[in-house]
Amino acid sequence: MNHEAIKQAIAAGETSLGIEFGSTRIKAVLIDRQFTAIASGSYDWENRLKDGFWMYEQEDIITGMQTAYRELKQEVEQTYGVKLQTVGAIGFSGMMHGYMAFDSAGELLVPFRTWRNSTTGEAAHALTELFQFNIPERWSIAHLYQAILNKEAHVSRIDSITTLAGYIHRELTGERAIGIGEASGMFPIDDATHDYHPSMVQQFNDLVADRGYPWKLSSVLPKIYLAGEQAGQLTEAGAQLLDPAGDLQPGIPFCPPEGDAGTGMVATNSVKKRTGNISVGTSVFAMIVLDKELSRVYPEIDMVTTPDGSPVAMAHANNCSSDINAWVGLFREFAEAMGFEVDSAKLFSVLFNKALEADPDGGGLLSYGYYSGENITGLEQGRPLFVRSPESRFNLANFMRTHLFSAFGALKIGMDILTEQEQVVIDSVLAHGGLFKTPVVGQRIVAAALNVPVSVMSTAGEGGAWGMALLASYMDNKGAEESLADFLEQQVFANVEGETIAPETADVQGFETFIERYRKGLAIEQAAVEHLIKNNN
Repeated sequence: MNHEAIKQAIAAGETSLGIEFGSTRIKAVLIDRQFTAIASGSYDWENRLKDGFWMYEQEDIITGMQTAYRELKQEVEQTYGVKLQTVGAIGFSGMMHGYMAFDSAGELLVPFRTWRNSTTGEAAHALTELFQFNIPERWSIAHLYQAILNKEAHVSRIDSITTLAGYIHRELTGERAIGIGEASGMFPIDDATHDYHPSMVQQFNDLVADRGYPWKLSSVLPKIYLAGEQAGQLTEAGAQLLDPAGDLQPGIPFCPPEGDAGTGMVATNSVKKRTGNISVGTSVFAMIVLDKELSRVYPEIDMVTTPDGSPVAMAHANNCSSDINAWVGLFREFAEAMGFEVDSAKLFSVLFNKALEADPDGGGLLSYGYYSGENITGLEQGRPLFVRSPESRFNLANFMRTHLFSAFGALKIGMDILTEQEQVVIDSVLAHGGLFKTPVVGQRIVAAALNVPVSVMSTAGEGGAWGMALLASYMDNKGAEESLADFLEQQVFANVEGETIAPETADVQGFETFIERYRKGLAIEQAAVEHLIKNNN
């Protein structure tokens, strides 16, 4: 669309808005009917460890949302000369999992507990045994039951629980709604009914019946919606909250709020069976849409769904890019101390490309970028760790390759369960996230880890906010019988280009050697957790 056509589309509300609350950035994206991002805004934030929990302040949630929207609105006005007053549809997404509990007045009872917490091991194990269904530590129900086991005073006052995306959706629409993909990170889903699994709901109610709480589980969980369904509309209060300037008009329809896993699937066109995607950021997860059930329960594998309800096997590692970013920051400090001005993109590019010059296995080096605990490898806490022996080949290339390998170490262990033990067939894997901004390197590393071709589309940099905007557009513009998969395949991605890199034998063999060293070295990481005391000041 040309400039004038976009201006007219904005004025007519022929757009879709997606806002995603990521772990380090809140991003807002406005797209047109051709699914092109025409404006964006963002807000940087970080979680913090407070009273033993990784959390974000409630004030930061609202401030971040308003800031990201205000930046987008300003870009619209500056670029197109029109004030943003309405859009065709809105959708919110956020970090999956976690725990937000509210009383009957809508007040948050405890600070938002994020996916990063590994404080619910007792509850997760007990519920997995009870349901015979894997309940990861990150899931909302694990947080709720752990609070019950801990006899936390707030539990008796609970009126509702939800996720970050569900919370924002309720604040803007007044609806206790959740997309099915996001819901599947709260409590197990019945594939047949696309609702919370009824027998497991009853098992949970029976489990806590003697506690005397005034609520039942079904009454505190949000209502589930499928992609394409309308899940409310912007209220007057919601419009004022999102746009305090008062320009945004109420009445805009909302699609179901989703998690970043769901928006990642949408943004990479990975909602069809036997397709997969890998999302790389502070955490890393790979999701494979299944064409058959797994033979048994695996504590390393989450069973979730696509935004339209298809079963998905998910391997999720809590730690990925944080330690790499810290080391790159150290190299930046050195360069600046030497008097050099450093461009961030060039710094990452130079260091990442050095990894391609390394020994296939990383030269005998070992690292764990564990800023927090890691469920797949059984660590309740984390300590970033770099280890080498006197015989290791310690040079910059091997150093960088090792850290890139390590970023996918825990994920590799989870994915091996699917590909080796369950013989899950994966036709294609699409990757997205900041690590792939440097061409080739990230794809080669992931292709080596998973031993499958890895593709990155030209739209990969758009991210989850764009994926959420696509879900909003799907609700607003889909055909009468048009599935989400068809909408993405035939409309959104029909002419999108991408680059595919197949695994190289030397890389695959090198990663296998590395992952054997990684598994054996977990005892070192456990010792660091036990003996290297955290300083929380």
